[in-house]
Amino acid sequence: MYNPQLETFLRVADAGSFNKAAELSYITPTAVIKQVNLLEADLGVKLFERTHRGLTLTRAGTSLYKDAKYIIQYCRDSVIRAKNAMQEEGNVIRIGTSPMTPAQILVELWPKIHAHCPDIKFQIVPFENTPENAREILKNLGRNIDVVAGIFDDTMLDVRNCAGFEISRQPLCCAVSIHHRLANKNKLAIQDLYGENLMLMHRDWSRYVDKLRDDIWQNHNQIHIVDFDFYSVEVFNRCENSNDILMAVQAWDNVHPLLKVIPVDWDHSIPYGLLHSPTPSETVKRFLSAIQAILEQ
Repeated sequence: MYNPQLETFLRVADAGSFNKAAELSYITPTAVIKQVNLLEADLGVKLFERTHRGLTLTRAGTSLYKDAKYIIQYCRDSVIRAKNAMQEEGNVIRIGTSPMTPAQILVELWPKIHAHCPDIKFQIVPFENTPENAREILKNLGRNIDVVAGIFDDTMLDVRNCAGFEISRQPLCCAVSIHHRLANKNKLAIQDLYGENLMLMHRDWSRYVDKLRDDIWQNHNQIHIVDFDFYSVEVFNRCENSNDILMAVQAWDNVHPLLKVIPVDWDHSIPYGLLHSPTPSETVKRFLSAIQAILEQ
């Protein structure tokens, strides 16, 4: 379904050497080198700089690395979609899930949803939460994935060209390493953050986060704000490794085993719910109507 040389290329890039990639692939280093050489020849670009110290990706290689990961995952997902197509069309809600977009809220609501719509079934579709995947998946909701659970606001919905169904307001919390001085607390006062680095998504990502940012700048400038560009597992790793504090929500409590998500005594929250296509299918409309009825009970 895709050029298998791409997988070899990714393995070499991750391993940093032909020999290590060969061990992981259970083939000879010569075979690995041949596959990479053929891929470079077919594409007409140089993917690696080869030196006595090892391999490094060229700019072309770095670009292909990002796209190849998405292509391979997309092809794997296509197999799932083909299997889904065998099921009765229109009765399956495909729920995208990743560490930052867990489907737990729907699992908890499922018995009540099933009572309203007994013919609708769930299909969990895992995906890797990268900027490229997030952009493509949210822009194309309804094609391969119907709904994704997560935080949002109007700005993000406009940028991603999708719609949002609010289930609750999630208080903005702080995630800290279990070894952090604040980890023994069950609730933080904002003064507890004085002298700390607080990691926030960059300005204009969310007006709710910007409201928190402005509150800190105006009233609590003892807190040092550190910007970042995208919520990913790497950001949670960075939080744990650097001992910085990360703005989080309670739904992410299980993203990283060495982080603790702690509520803060401030009046800042963000909508949490389901992202879906601006033109949802009839099944998705029934599904959302069922959830709305449950919330109104």
